[in-house]
Amino acid sequence: MANATVSFLGKTNNTGDANSLFLKVFAGEVLAAFQRQNKMLPITMVRSIKHGKSASFPLVGLASAEYHTAGAEINGTAINHAERLIYIDDLLISHAFISNLDEAKNHYDVRSIYSQELGSALAKKLDQNLVQLAIIGARAGATVTGVGSAQVITDADAHTSASSFVDSIYEASQKLDEADVPDDDRYCIMTPDQYYLALGNDKSINRDFGGTGVYQEGKLLRIAGMNVIKSNSAVSAFTDLSSASVTGLQNTYRGDFSTTKAVCIHKSAVGTVKLLDLALESERDARRQGNLMIAKMAVGSNYLRSESSVEIKIS
Repeated sequence: MANATVSFLGKTNNTGDANSLFLKVFAGEVLAAFQRQNKMLPITMVRSIKHGKSASFPLVGLASAEYHTAGAEINGTAINHAERLIYIDDLLISHAFISNLDEAKNHYDVRSIYSQELGSALAKKLDQNLVQLAIIGARAGATVTGVGSAQVITDADAHTSASSFVDSIYEASQKLDEADVPDDDRYCIMTPDQYYLALGNDKSINRDFGGTGVYQEGKLLRIAGMNVIKSNSAVSAFTDLSSASVTGLQNTYRGDFSTTKAVCIHKSAVGTVKLLDLALESERDARRQGNLMIAKMAVGSNYLRSESSVEIKIS
């Protein structure tokens, strides 16, 4: 009796690595999950490098203007400059090991679910770091001499009063205006509970006041000209992390954010450097009779311009 001719579902044109096509599906699922969950990276400054451990973001101050006196020599005026150096953190990974026997016994596609969870885990961790950096930037002094300063709004009722919270968001927008921050690319990041609190404010959804929310659908798009971002990563970020011990960080992400209720930013507030973009690995381990799945990326982030962030806190 002749042996059967096997069609290998994971091989490209029935040749090569038996898992090559499976990895592509896995990669696509992780990328899709990462993009769905990651809300902060697209609203910050991102720079990619091919080699090195850090990258510099140049910061330029404001020019001045004056009236010219006839006959006077024009020598030019000084414009302040600074830079923010962002280091690459250690490799950020999310991983899972699946036993061959457990996978065979299962009645659903566990790899698909695991791959989505790996992508989501990376997105949430990166988002949390970026939210925390926005708050750190709001509390910091001017990064360029003569431009901006710490911008923190204390509103004791921000967690209980919708009108007070929305008023604080308008005040945050005013602070950005006064710091000459551009009107476009502004965002207000908040936790789901603050999001639905703000949704209960009539002015946020009433079109007579220019509201852009939809009460029936639970949607709140913009307040005070800023796009509203509802983020579960903010739930993790708005806690006391001042004593948290985390290895592998080359930039400062920690602090006490337990009283923060929202942070309003412009895209120039936070920067991220990518050394290795999101990548996927899947390897069969014959000695342990299973498959190891790894999602990874090498990035680093830091705040750039303090005047581009405003923190809203209750105390």
